[in-house]
Amino acid sequence: MQNQHRGSVNAARTSACATIAILLFAMPAAAETRPRYGGTLRVELREAFASADPPENGPGMASLSRAFNIITWEGGHRAVFAATDNAPGGRPFLDSVEIQLARPMRDQSIDLELGKTDIVELGPNEIRRQQPGRKTWQSQPVRVVALVFSRRVEDARVREALALAVDRAAILTVLLQRQGEISGALLPQWLSGYAYLFPASSDLPRARLLAAAARPLSLTVDDPGLRAIADRIALNARDAGLTINVVPQGAAADIRLMETRIGTADPSRALAALAAAFGLPEPIRLPEPIRPDTPDALYAAEHSLLEGFRVVPLFHLPDVYGAGPRVKGGPGITPLGEWRFGDLWLEGAHP
Repeated sequence: MQNQHRGSVNAARTSACATIAILLFAMPAAAETRPRYGGTLRVELREAFASADPPENGPGMASLSRAFNIITWEGGHRAVFAATDNAPGGRPFLDSVEIQLARPMRDQSIDLELGKTDIVELGPNEIRRQQPGRKTWQSQPVRVVALVFSRRVEDARVREALALAVDRAAILTVLLQRQGEISGALLPQWLSGYAYLFPASSDLPRARLLAAAARPLSLTVDDPGLRAIADRIALNARDAGLTINVVPQGAAADIRLMETRIGTADPSRALAALAAAFGLPEPIRLPEPIRPDTPDALYAAEHSLLEGFRVVPLFHLPDVYGAGPRVKGGPGITPLGEWRFGDLWLEGAHP
């Protein structure tokens, strides 16, 4: 009995020592995941923002103003923000955010892999190349890609022909790596609930019929990142009997491939902003008894904007960011793509 008692005591001691060892081993790991103050978050962006002053509106850098003050601005090159002690949500854990501008997407992805930066934008090709387990943040589909016709393309049949010729499904699969959604609507499905009612499929036989004897048209892009999509649209147009020549960025052209974004979760305000961005008239005034704040009214207003094919929506795309392993907390963006870096912290930063 005495030996059994001693054996039980020794076993208990061994178990207790093992438990203490496990706790001691786990303590550094737990400390590493605990929010801590300090450090500089390194961010890279594709856009240059080559202006005298930093942007004050929209998602991204302008979002930092809630918790950070800008202390360095080198338009087209670099921006540095410092934490605000009296920020509305409390002082950010980070000391500062340093942003490198005008960085190509591919270079951003390489820098993230090499540990030279912490947060980067990810295009479709970069998303495909990311390492398994890479932390990514994605907004709702808030970027609207559309074809916008100039006033000199007067024949609505030609505009409709190009709308029917574009193979959105192939472009989404091959060029966009299935990032985003095909759409024939200005407002995305998540915001309006009715985007699926607007047709977005190709119809080459009808496109050929409408495009008969149409003159050659020119197409330009607002963003070099859209050039591959423009080239594919030109090939689709050729299959429908339309000749589309892609001209350099910024050139006067019959058609522009544009991208703009949704900046509000209010569908009525979002629709009005999209109409203005694409140069469309204000949505129609609706007769009684249709209320202007109902889904039926919103659908009718959007339908009136898209009649005549002056604007042909193609895709709704999300913002996608990749974060390095030392970035903790998050996600660092909202569903609208606004930055929320105030609650992020860096592993290994000095408190």
